[in-house]
Amino acid sequence: MTHSPAQDFGIFSRREWLQRTSAGFGYLALSALATRRTSGAANAPLVSKEPHFPAKAKRVLFLCMDGGPSHVDSFDYKPELARYAGRTIGKGKVPTGKLLASQWEFKQRGQSGLWISDLFPKIASQADKLCLIRSMKTDVPNHPPAFLQMHCGIPTAPRPSMGAWITYGLGSLNDNLPGFVTLNPNPGNGGPANYGSSFLPAIYQGTRIGSGRQPIAQATISNLTNSTLTRSEQRARLDFVQQLNHTALQREPDNAAIESLIESHELAFRMQDALPGVLDIEGEAATVSKLYGIGDASTDDFGRQCLMARRMLEAGVRFVEVNHGGWDQHRNLRADHAKHAAAVDGPIAGLLTDLEARGMLQDTLVIFAGEFGRTPYAQIDDGRDHNHTGYTTWLAGAGVKAGSSHGETDEFGYESVVNPVHIHDWHATILHLLGLDHERLTFPYAGRDMRLTDVKGHVVDAIVS
Repeated sequence: MTHSPAQDFGIFSRREWLQRTSAGFGYLALSALATRRTSGAANAPLVSKEPHFPAKAKRVLFLCMDGGPSHVDSFDYKPELARYAGRTIGKGKVPTGKLLASQWEFKQRGQSGLWISDLFPKIASQADKLCLIRSMKTDVPNHPPAFLQMHCGIPTAPRPSMGAWITYGLGSLNDNLPGFVTLNPNPGNGGPANYGSSFLPAIYQGTRIGSGRQPIAQATISNLTNSTLTRSEQRARLDFVQQLNHTALQREPDNAAIESLIESHELAFRMQDALPGVLDIEGEAATVSKLYGIGDASTDDFGRQCLMARRMLEAGVRFVEVNHGGWDQHRNLRADHAKHAAAVDGPIAGLLTDLEARGMLQDTLVIFAGEFGRTPYAQIDDGRDHNHTGYTTWLAGAGVKAGSSHGETDEFGYESVVNPVHIHDWHATILHLLGLDHERLTFPYAGRDMRLTDVKGHVVDAIVS
């Protein structure tokens, strides 16, 4: 069983017993481990590691749009949809259905002239920072497997998530914080597997903060404080438990689960000091809070997530995922897509502005993606079905060609026809921007060297600056 950091603090409860025995266990059991970690020894799993080759990016911010935003209503301009709206056209692999024109007007934005619709007017104002990938493909048109593949590389079974792979490859930039954090993840569509470590050591799994079913302002981390023991008492108890763990590790030196548990306990203890301050956004200037839309009912929740993410990245967390769900509009596309876009548009634009102002955008890779797109034809009159054969994601920041577009779908936006980018290629390119060779970032499991891209994937060199 795996454990997330900031858990497992309640093993013993008798303070009197602890006080009598604490002097005997002290800090000796873990002094060597602490020394190895702070000195940056290779056997400290979360120590910052050198990439395979010089990296464009040091850290990742993944803006995950759960449910499949409509690319033909946002970032993939298809004037033919308006020309043939209402007609039933079956073309090649395109299912027969009445074409539905984009519900928002497209305009060319910025000096780059990228076509972006009025669904995202504030992100559109950042067009010259964006690299649109308009030819994405994934394997399955259903939410749980597609969501799993976007995070873990394959749609059929849990594998280590992208954040876990990146943390495994590069470590963390702060010894007192986890390498990978996910904010308000969807408890469905694969749930914990989307930020899990699977066969990688448990120390690389994501630390979950919040749930997609509650506002982030109400989120808590279990056991981040201890109301029954003093700091020194808690340290003494942990030293005793870790002494037992080290004894077990001596008996089973190849047991990665025990070593990961030792590291998780230590990280959780350090997080009690470091994480509360990072998550506390109340000290930010009023202008910064306004930039992220905090205080506005429609943008407050996602704005808080984005600001927390920036603070965590700034403090040294390697990979942060920010989640927003509800994009699955089989009906009421106009009203519901507008509502969800209004919630994220301003905060994302503010985030890009803030990262650039702080000099962080040049070495932070920002990713915006859903698990797939929507069909060009209508469903239930005012809705669109799932489309996995062609959709759009975008990147911004370190290492990508800003103000550019790569690939094309057909004239209706159904299928990728020019420079298709499969999800394996997408993962390979993200790893490449971080200085990681996707064919070399492997872990031995089940008799072979596993990797995020399975046995496929090619770096999309055309989008790399």
